[in-house]
Amino acid sequence: MSASTQTIYSAGIDVGSSAVKLAVVQDNGASEPKLLAGKSERIRRRDPREVVDVLFESTLQEIALQRDQLAYIATTGEGENVEFRTGHFYGMTTHARGGLFLESEARAIVDIGALHTRAVLMDERAKVLGYRMSSQCASGSGQFLENIGRYLGVTLEELGAKSLEADKPEKCSSICAVLAETDVINMVSRGISIPNILKGIHQSMAGRYMRLIVSSGARGVVLVTGGLANDVGLIAALRESAEKQKIELEVRSHPDSVLAGAIGAALWGAFRARKLEFQGHIQIQHTGGQAVVA
Repeated sequence: MSASTQTIYSAGIDVGSSAVKLAVVQDNGASEPKLLAGKSERIRRRDPREVVDVLFESTLQEIALQRDQLAYIATTGEGENVEFRTGHFYGMTTHARGGLFLESEARAIVDIGALHTRAVLMDERAKVLGYRMSSQCASGSGQFLENIGRYLGVTLEELGAKSLEADKPEKCSSICAVLAETDVINMVSRGISIPNILKGIHQSMAGRYMRLIVSSGARGVVLVTGGLANDVGLIAALRESAEKQKIELEVRSHPDSVLAGAIGAALWGAFRARKLEFQGHIQIQHTGGQAVVA
C-alpha cells in the first residue's frame, strides 16, 4: 500500500474559553475523510489541560485507538499548552476546513464563541480569503448569552427553544453588555415574558453578526460554527435578519458545528502527516534506501 492511500488517524483539539472540543478522523487519502468521534466538554473552572487529558483518553478508549496509532495530534484555539500535541493551527484555518467538511457548499463561516465572533471567507479548498472580527464588547458573545440565561433561570441548551416561543420580542440594547443586562432586568420588572426577552436578545445579536458577515463580503451559504451554533433561536434570528434586509445569504448550521474547529484541526493534521510521509519517502528514495516511510 502506498503512503498516499494508507489509512491514517489524526486528532484535533480545540481549546476554547469555556469548552474543549475533540475530533478524531480517519483518512485513507483516496476518499472523503471520516469523522470517527467528536466530543465537547465544558471547562467549568477546571484546568483546561486536565479537561483535555480526560476527554482525549476517554474518547480514544471509546473508539479503541491507542495514542501511538495517531499520525498527528493537532491543536487550535488556545491549545498551544497541550504538551503532547504534534502541531498547532490557527483558528480561522481550522474553522474554515471543518466548516467545509460539514457543509460542502459553504463559502464562509461565522464562528460564534464565548468571547468573540468572527466571519471567515474561504474557497472550495478551505483557503482563507478574508475575515472580520467582532469588537471587544461582550454583548455579542456566548458568555453574555449564558449570563443572561442564568439570570432568567434558563440553561444555555434551553435558550433557543424558549426564544422560538416568543410572540412579541422586546428590543434589547446591543451597545454593550452592561446596558443589555440592565435592559433585561427592567424587562423582568415590567413582566415581559422570558421567550420575548430571549427573542429580543437573539435579534440584537443577529443584527450585529449580520453586519459582520456582510462587511466580510460573504455571499451564498454561510455556516455557523462555534459554541452557539446549535442555538436554534439564534439561527432563526440570523435567517430572519438576512431575509428582512434582503441579503443574499443562506444561513446554515450542522449538528456537529460546535466541533468545526476540532474537525478542521484533525483534517489539517492528517494533511500535514501525509505530506511529511511523502517527503520522507522521497528522501529515502533519493538516498537509495528502501521505499519505507520513516
